[in-house]
Amino acid sequence: MTRRIETAFAKAKSADRGVLGVFITAGDPDLETSENILHALADTGVDFIELGMPFSDPMADGPAIQAASLRALKAGMTLQKTLAMAKRFRAKNADIPIILMGYYNPIYIYGNDAFLKDAVDAGVDGLILVDLPPEEDEELCIPAKQAGLSFVRLVTPTTNDNRLPTVLAEASGFVYYVSVTGITGTKSAAADSIDIAYKRISSHTDLPIVTGFGIKTAKQAAEVAKLSDGAVVGSAVVDIIASNLSQDGSGNDDIVRKVAAFVSELANAVSGK
Repeated sequence: MTRRIETAFAKAKSADRGVLGVFITAGDPDLETSENILHALADTGVDFIELGMPFSDPMADGPAIQAASLRALKAGMTLQKTLAMAKRFRAKNADIPIILMGYYNPIYIYGNDAFLKDAVDAGVDGLILVDLPPEEDEELCIPAKQAGLSFVRLVTPTTNDNRLPTVLAEASGFVYYVSVTGITGTKSAAADSIDIAYKRISSHTDLPIVTGFGIKTAKQAAEVAKLSDGAVVGSAVVDIIASNLSQDGSGNDDIVRKVAAFVSELANAVSGK
């Protein structure tokens, strides 16, 4: 496996801070703007990037990311173009981990073996698949790990102690704690609930645990990064894109600047600056 994820967490730990992960949807609102955002993120202090694979039925996502997927698909984004975008990023940035996040259907259509080969070739470091439970590990999780990709597992507030060993058995890279029940970007979890969940999950795994869903401000990101091993911000970033589209719905340089400025603010807060 690549060591970029492990290195990112080690660097953050040596600096006595949590990591910051940021989610964007590949191709939102168009390929050029999305790729410019991706490259701009490299200079913000972000520790890893979750690159969403656009899908027509993103059932775990709230209105913001659903709309982002639809904008990307309307603009002609495909899984092939997403992998090519990741590859161009990796050619310019050797260090920041890229984790592809999304749903299994586009991968299944692409073909598992071809997808894993192309993902590794593109410099992708890991996968987060919302709709593949551990009972289906033989389908993609284990082949992905054999190919050199981390397979990040989602844990939710309803994942009890009996279920956790099954969920975490083949997890690698880190664990993603979904801090609220429901969809992305709609509500935020209380600090005490995150603290309790972190302690409970960490009793079952040695992997780092990051917290996402519902983190909208730099202050929240900093707080969550102290309560766990890191914070992931998605919908708040996607909202900036949606709020600054050109009149015809296309992207522009202003979107890139505003997203980069917001993520820099997040990174500074998480770093205690």
